[in-house]
Amino acid sequence: MARRLSLPAFCVFIICFSLLNDPVFCKTLKRDVKALNEIKASLGWRVVYSWVGDDPCGDGDLPPWSGVTCSTQGDYRVVTKLEVYAVSIVGPFPTAVTNLLDLTRLDFHNNKLTGPIPPQIGRLKRLQILNLRWNKLQDVIPPEIGELKSLTHLYLSFNNFKGEIPRELASLPELRYLHLQENRFIGRIPPELGTLQHLRHLDVGKNHLVGTIRELIRIDGCFPSLRNLYLNDNYFTGGVPAQLANLTNLEILYLSHNKMSGIIPAELARIPRLTYLFLDYNQFSGRISDGFYKHPLLKEMFIEGNAFRQGVKPIGFHKVLEVSDADFLV
Repeated sequence: MARRLSLPAFCVFIICFSLLNDPVFCKTLKRDVKALNEIKASLGWRVVYSWVGDDPCGDGDLPPWSGVTCSTQGDYRVVTKLEVYAVSIVGPFPTAVTNLLDLTRLDFHNNKLTGPIPPQIGRLKRLQILNLRWNKLQDVIPPEIGELKSLTHLYLSFNNFKGEIPRELASLPELRYLHLQENRFIGRIPPELGTLQHLRHLDVGKNHLVGTIRELIRIDGCFPSLRNLYLNDNYFTGGVPAQLANLTNLEILYLSHNKMSGIIPAELARIPRLTYLFLDYNQFSGRISDGFYKHPLLKEMFIEGNAFRQGVKPIGFHKVLEVSDADFLV
C-alpha cells in the first residue's frame, strides 16, 4: 500500500520545490560571474561604485548590478544584457565581455572606450543589439563580426574606425539597422550589403568613401527593405541611376556633400514613400522633373550648391535629420 505524505510534509515539499525553481535562489553561472568581475576590475569607479556584491545577478538582499540583466536557464542564471552607457568608462574594450555567451544586448555607447573591437566578439552568437557609438574606438572592424548571426542592430558610429567596411557584414541575415557614420572608413561600400533582406537603415555618412551608387546597387533585387540611405559627406562620384527607383521602400535619400554629377532621373519621383531627398553640394545639373513637386509625401528636397537650371526650386526647409536610439532600439 502506497504511503501518503502528511499535510505538513507535503507543504514542506511544495515550499522547497518552489524555492529551488525561484530565479532568486538559482546560482549564477560561474563563467558569467568571473567575466563580470573581470570587467568590474577593468572599469572606472563610476561603474564599480554601483556594482555591489560578488554576484552580478544579485545575491540575497543585494539587487543585480546596475545595467546587468539576467535570465534563468535551467538551474542557473546567466547574463543576457549588459547596458553600461554614458558613465565615462575609460580604457580599452573589455575583452572579458566576449565570455558572456548568452548576451543578447551589449550597450557601451557614449563612453571613452579606446582600442579595437577584439576578434573574440564573434563568440557572442546570441547577440542581437551591439551599440558602441560615441566612443574612441579605432582600428579596423574585425571580420569576426560577421559571425553574429542573430544581430539586428549595429551601432558603430562616432568613433575612429578605419579601413574598409568589411564584406562580412553581409553575412548577418537578421541585420536591420547599420550605423557607421562619423568614422574614417575608406574604399567602397560592399555591394553585398544589398543582399540583406531585412536591412532598413544604412548610414555611412561623414567618412572617406568613394565609388558610385550604380556600383552599390548592381545586384538584382538589392536592398528590398531599405528605407533610409545616408551617403552624405563622402567622395562619391558619378550620377544617380534610374535603377535607384527600384528601391521602392526608400523614404530618406541623403546624398549631400559629395562629388556626384549629372541629372536627377524622373524615375525617382515614382518612389511611393520618398519623404526626404537631399542633393545639396554636389555637381548635379539640368532640371528637376515636375513629378517631385507633385509627390504627395515629399517634405524636403534640398538642392543648394549644384548647377541646376535657373528656376529649379527646393521643397521645404532644410534641416539636419537627427536619429536617436529610441527610434530603433526595441
